[in-house]
Amino acid sequence: MSPLSKVQLHRQAEQLVDFINKSPSPFHVVDVCRSWLRGANFTELKEKQSWCGAIKPNGRYFFTRNGSSIVAFAVGGKFRPGNGTSIVAAHSDSPCLKLKPVSKKSGSGFLQVGVQTYGGGLWHTWFDRDLSVAGRVMVRDGAGGYAARLVSIDEPIMRIPSLAIHMDRSANEAFKFNKEVHMTPILATVDKVLNGTSDEENAPAHHPVLLERIAKQLDISTADIADFELCLFDTQKATIGGLLNELIYAARLDNLNSSYCAIEGLINSLSGENALENDSHVRLVALFDNEEVGSTSAYGANSALLESALRRIQASCDGANMTSFEEAVANSYMISSDVTHAVHPNYSEKHESNHRPEMQKGPAIKVNANQRYATTALTSTILKDIAKRSDIPLQEFVVRNDSPCGSTIGPMLSAQLGLRTIDIGNPLLAMHSIREVCGADDVGMLVKLFENFFIEFAALDAKITAD
Repeated sequence: MSPLSKVQLHRQAEQLVDFINKSPSPFHVVDVCRSWLRGANFTELKEKQSWCGAIKPNGRYFFTRNGSSIVAFAVGGKFRPGNGTSIVAAHSDSPCLKLKPVSKKSGSGFLQVGVQTYGGGLWHTWFDRDLSVAGRVMVRDGAGGYAARLVSIDEPIMRIPSLAIHMDRSANEAFKFNKEVHMTPILATVDKVLNGTSDEENAPAHHPVLLERIAKQLDISTADIADFELCLFDTQKATIGGLLNELIYAARLDNLNSSYCAIEGLINSLSGENALENDSHVRLVALFDNEEVGSTSAYGANSALLESALRRIQASCDGANMTSFEEAVANSYMISSDVTHAVHPNYSEKHESNHRPEMQKGPAIKVNANQRYATTALTSTILKDIAKRSDIPLQEFVVRNDSPCGSTIGPMLSAQLGLRTIDIGNPLLAMHSIREVCGADDVGMLVKLFENFFIEFAALDAKITAD
C-alpha cells in the first residue's frame, strides 16, 4: 500500500494531466519545466557562459539546450568535487507527425499538409482525430536578428480521414495504408481558401492560410516567420478516466509520465527548509529530446549533454582537481525512467508469465540479459532498498525470449559514462498510440520514489560495497 493518501495520489494525477495538456511539443515540455523550476527558486544558467563561481553548495540551477532538452540540479550543502550525482533521466519527445520543410500540397479540392513520421508511432490511431500543430517558430525581430517563439493552436485545424468501409471491405481484417500517401492531413477546402484573401498560388513552401493562422497566434506578420519546427498533436485533452477515476487517458504518456515525475520529485525533495544542508551529492534531472529516433543528436541522450553538465558542475566548484569528474562518475547513480508495457487483458500471452506489470501497482524495474536495459543486481538492490523504506511497491519486467526488446536512454548513458544505472518505468497500455493509458496512482508513487531517492541515495551508497 502506498504511503500517499488518496488526495495526494489524485493531486499528482491531476498535475500530470495538466502538464501534458500544456506540453504538445518537446519545446513546450521544456518551457513548462522552466516555469516550474523558476517558481521553485532555481537559477537559469547558459551553456555559452562560464559557470565558474556561479555554482554554490545549497544552490539550485538549470539550463536548456535547443529549447527541447533540460537539465536541472541542486547542489548538496556538503558537496565537494569528486562526490557523486544522484540522477533521474527521461525524455521529452513522443512519436508524432512533423511538418515537412515544404508542406504545401493539394488534391481533389482540398489543401493538404505534407508531414514526416517521427519515431515508431502506432500510426493507424492518427486517423480520424482532431489535429492541430505546435512547436517552435523562428521570428524576425526587425533589427536583423531572430527570436524563438512557441506556438500552439488549440483548435482542430487538420484531419486524416479514413477511407469508408464501402470502398475497402477488407479494412476490418487488415487496415493497410501508405504513410507517404494516405497520412497526408486535410487542412482546408480549395474553394473556401480561394474565396478568401490568401495568395495561395505564389506561396512556395507552405499554404498561406496556415502561415496566417500561425502568425495570428503569435501576433506577428507572416513576413516575420523565418522558419519553424512544428508537430501535429491531438486536440483532445488528457483526462482522468475509468469508473473509479483510476486511469489516465492521454497523448504522450510516453514519456511525459516520467518527465513530470522526475521534475516533481526533484522539486519535492527540496521542500524542507534545510533540504540540502547535509547532502554530499548533487541531485540532477535530465530530460532529453530525440529518444524516439535513437537519441543521436546534439540534444539527445547519445550526445555529450549529460557528460558536459557533470564535468562543468565538478569544475565550477572550489577544490576541483584533474580527476574530480572521474571520481564523481564512480560515485554516481542514475535512474533511467521510461514507461514500460502493462499486461494487456486481451493479449496477456504477449507477456512473460512471471513478469507482467499491472497498473496501480507501482513502477516496474526493467531487466534484459542482452543489455537492452542497464539494470544490474547492484543497481536494483539500491532502488529496492529505497522503495522498501518508502513503502513504494515495485514490479519487474522482462520480455519473452521470442519477442524483441525495446530499449531506451539507460544503456547508452551508462556505457558512455560508466554510470551505475537502473531502467524503470510506469506501466502503460497502447504505447505509441495517439491516446495511451496509465494508472492514476502510479504517478504519485513514482514521484515519491524519485523524491526519496534524491534524499536518501548518498547515505545509502556509503553502505554499499561492490566495485
